Amino acid sequence: MKNIEDYRAVIFDFDGTLVDSMGLWHSIDHIYLERHHKVCPETLPYEIAGKSFTETAEYFKERFALEDSIEDIKAEWVAMSHEEYLNHVHFKPGALRLIYDLHRRCQRIAMATSNNRETTEAFLQKHNVLSYFDILCFTTEVGAGKPNPAVFNQAAQLLSLPAEDCLVFEDTLEGIQAAKAAGMDVIAVADLWQGDHLVKIKNLSDGFIQDFTDLE
Repeated sequence: MKNIEDYRAVIFDFDGTLVDSMGLWHSIDHIYLERHHKVCPETLPYEIAGKSFTETAEYFKERFALEDSIEDIKAEWVAMSHEEYLNHVHFKPGALRLIYDLHRRCQRIAMATSNNRETTEAFLQKHNVLSYFDILCFTTEVGAGKPNPAVFNQAAQLLSLPAEDCLVFEDTLEGIQAAKAAGMDVIAVADLWQGDHLVKIKNLSDGFIQDFTDLE
């Protein structure tokens, strides 16, 4: 793969890659299911990895026989997570520095995430970097979660760039599979929730970092 400064665009995943938030979602899953008198299995994070926000809600509704509509499930999750993101979720070490450096070098910056638009934009706005992102792409809006490459294909299309000019940062195996299927180089970012997938993640990606300070 090329040096980072030689790519015309960098595409970030959000949760678990750019920000340290995967533990938050595991906690939300537990609390949400308890509210609805359901037991949260320990394997749930691996069952829903890569799914879009809507796909995850659909999975919950079927898996746990929930009476709420898909839209009601998503709305409850947004309400539960929004304040947490704005007050307790932080960028991973070195992430903001990299965003500033990319912006200074006039490289394009994009996001391809399974989170929802409202929370993602609010978080970036709070940290004064929303305007640094040329585009934000959401798996829910393209209609397919990772490992389907649709969200990365859309990002390249909106950037008007070929896949080989885009570098992706991802943390999940499904996300890395999606980016590679789109023809992009991928640097994997370590996260506590990678579990048994870590060896596959390292083998499939083009590079592996503990956090973004490894790039400094």
